Amino acid sequence: MNKTLNHKAWFLVLPVFALVAFSAVVPLMTVVNYSVQDTFGNNQFFWNGVGWFAELLDPSRELGGRFFDALWRTLLFSAIILAIEIPLGIAVALAMPREGWTVALCLVLMALPLLIPWNVVGTIWQVFARGDIGLLGWVVNHLGIDYNYTGHSLDAWVTIIVMDVWHWTSLVALLCYAGLKSIPDAYYQAARIDGASRWAVFRTIQLPKMRRVLLIAVLLRFMDSFMIYTEPFVLTGGGPGNATTFLSIDLVKLALGQFDLGKAAAMSIVYNLIILAICWVFYTVMTNVDADRERVEA
Repeated sequence: MNKTLNHKAWFLVLPVFALVAFSAVVPLMTVVNYSVQDTFGNNQFFWNGVGWFAELLDPSRELGGRFFDALWRTLLFSAIILAIEIPLGIAVALAMPREGWTVALCLVLMALPLLIPWNVVGTIWQVFARGDIGLLGWVVNHLGIDYNYTGHSLDAWVTIIVMDVWHWTSLVALLCYAGLKSIPDAYYQAARIDGASRWAVFRTIQLPKMRRVLLIAVLLRFMDSFMIYTEPFVLTGGGPGNATTFLSIDLVKLALGQFDLGKAAAMSIVYNLIILAICWVFYTVMTNVDADRERVEA
C-alpha cells in the first residue's frame, strides 16, 4: 500500500531557511564580492579578479608572507592544544566519580570555566599573569624565573596555552564523561571476571566506546583553537611583536586596522576553506579507523 507523503510541513521550516540565508549566505556572498575587487574609498570598487588570492598564496609577496607566518603559528597552537587537552580531558573524565552526590559537584565545577565569556577569560589572565600584581606572575618571578608575557615570546605562548587549557579542557572532559557513562556495566563485569587490568579495560572497552565523542571533541577543539581570537587579543594583542598574531588576529588587523577589504575578504575565504578541509580530514580519518576496527572485530 502506497503511503501518501504530505510536503506541506516544509513550509514550516521556510522561516528558518530564510533566516539562515540572511545571516549566513548573504554575508558570505558579500565577502566573495569584496575578495575579487579593490577599493580606494568613497565606496568605489574596481575589478581585481583573483589578484588578491594570487598575492595571498605567494609566500614571496608581503601579503603571502604575512599570511603563511600567521597560518603556521595558528596550526602550531592548535596542534599543541589538541595534544594537551584531549589526553588531559580523558584523564579527568576517568577520574570523575560515577555515582553519589560528588557527581553533581564535579559536573558543576567542570562547567564553571565554560560559562565565563571569552573576553572575561582574557582579562582574568591578563591580570593573573602580570608580574607586579598578578598571583601567577608574582609567584613565578619569585621562584627565580624571568617571566614577562608582554616582553618574551615564549612566556606569551605558554600563558595563552595554559589559559586555553584551563578554559576548554572541561569541555573535553564532560564529553568523555558522557561517553563513559553510556557504557553498560556488563562490560566491566565481564572484564572483572576475565581479570583484566585497568589499562586493558581502558584500551579494549572505554576508549573504543569513546571514539565518537572523541571525534566530536577533536573537531570542536580544533575549530575553536584554530579560530581563537578574543582571549589572545585581550591578553597580548598579538604580541610581543607578532609572536602571538594568529590568523584571526591578523585578519582583523587587515580588515579593520588597515581597511584593506579585498585582501581581508580573500584571506577570510582561504581561512574558512582551510578549516573545512582539515575538519574533513579529521572526520574521514577517524571514521575510517573506527569502521576498520569494527570490520576486524566482526
